[in-house]
Amino acid sequence: MRVLIIGSGGREHAFAHAIRQSDRLSALFVAPGNAGILQLADSAPVDVADHSAVGHFCEAERIDLVIVGPEAPLVDGLADSLRARGVAVLGPSQAAAELEGSKAFVKQLAFANDVPTADSQTHDQVDTALAALDDFALPVVVKADGLAAGKGVIIAETKAQAEDAVRACFDGAFGAAGSRVVIEEFLSGEEISCFALCDGTDYRWLGSAQDHKRVGEGDTGPNTGGMGAYTPAPCLTPTLEAQVRRDIIEPSLRAMVNAGTPFQGILFAGIMLTQSGPKLLEYNVRFGDPEAQVILPRLGARALDLFHAAATGGLGALDADVVLDDRHALTVVMATTGYPGSYAKGSEITLPAETDPQVIIFHAGTQHSDNRLLANGGRVLTVTGLGTSLIEARDRAYQAVDSIQWSEGFFRRDIGWRALTPNTD
Repeated sequence: MRVLIIGSGGREHAFAHAIRQSDRLSALFVAPGNAGILQLADSAPVDVADHSAVGHFCEAERIDLVIVGPEAPLVDGLADSLRARGVAVLGPSQAAAELEGSKAFVKQLAFANDVPTADSQTHDQVDTALAALDDFALPVVVKADGLAAGKGVIIAETKAQAEDAVRACFDGAFGAAGSRVVIEEFLSGEEISCFALCDGTDYRWLGSAQDHKRVGEGDTGPNTGGMGAYTPAPCLTPTLEAQVRRDIIEPSLRAMVNAGTPFQGILFAGIMLTQSGPKLLEYNVRFGDPEAQVILPRLGARALDLFHAAATGGLGALDADVVLDDRHALTVVMATTGYPGSYAKGSEITLPAETDPQVIIFHAGTQHSDNRLLANGGRVLTVTGLGTSLIEARDRAYQAVDSIQWSEGFFRRDIGWRALTPNTD
């Protein structure tokens, strides 16, 4: 099978690492890739924003499957363009990608289909949005409706902060994404990420993970794209998983089918485990990053067959459950000093020899120049450890992190703390 991966981050490196293990893989390409992915895949010299160019490449290289990693090309309709050429794609249509492209769309779907979620209001004008803040207790959540590179969600602790957040959205702080605003009830509890592989009419559960969004230890400081993750999430008991599947995932997928926009790809549900049960926070229409770097290593060589089945409507012919291997996985993100604010690119990184098969160093923002490995982004590496317990996985990951030489890099020392800290309540 000949495969093209779209994207350049740690998630896409994890895709490449997993499908490289399949005996069915005959050729692997990536656009644009990074220094790590390009050790596993050939470069596809195309602009991923140019749908026609990507389509021509797929035809010329006889691509059997395209895996679209990030959300922006999906919301832009890349999957539709490729399917029109007869190319199988792991990723939803532009219409189905509204599950991530519009937070208001998700709230409407949830309310219409009795999917448990936070109370909310959607507003297109700054004055009505500001007035609506009086309908919510503090803290309150203010969300830019569209894609905002993970930065369009503000948890406001005070009325003044909430008003500033609303004004920032309408003043263009998040570009066109903030032209409509969702004001939402704040939910308390444990937040988890749940993943389902979908073929339009059927789905397979891919497990759960918990990530760490705050830049600082103890979950302090500004939000980031994610500073680490682990799987499985121990707080998601079998009973709670069954609730998430029955009350959130399944009615949402049925609603998409009924609307004539069936979802095909990887559905990522952000869930809050509240005292009254699981509630939907948001949907993403692709694997999370860094969650992919802990779940995909547990899929291994089966990943390619599963992804191709989802892309071609064939999940129903497979086993009813995807059985992940029984190892725990934990990944630590190494970021450039200054992230998530301003940071400098170009600092040199020296990696250790990879001799432990239970440790994988995934590249996110890296590039090679003059035989040197250089940082080329905010989140630069994700170091994943695997083990028979979460403690063992954590220890392997941090041993590897400590062996990396990078003067401008930093990381959190407490990834996994929620699962590993004894509950003293």
